[in-house]
Amino acid sequence: MIGVVATIRIQDGKAAEFEAVFRSLSAAVRANEPGNICYQLTRSKTEANTYKVLELYADADALKAHGASDHFKAAGPGIGACLAGRPEIEYLDGVA
Repeated sequence: MIGVVATIRIQDGKAAEFEAVFRSLSAAVRANEPGNICYQLTRSKTEANTYKVLELYADADALKAHGASDHFKAAGPGIGACLAGRPEIEYLDGVA
């Protein structure tokens, strides 16, 4: 199992737009990626305009398929228009 935590900081006033794009992406991930176990957007309670995406994949092939998917690529421009900097991505190995 592979985990991913993506920290995403967005511009002031872009929360509704960002969340709408991400809701659509999340639905597509859940509907089209059988190797995805979890794909959850969360909002920080302590850092304004900061979100974390919690992701779990069955294996490296599932993670690769996610990044290559049409729905992930299509969401890029909408997400990119909201960003306040590059996302920080942390990859994790499943333990138990």
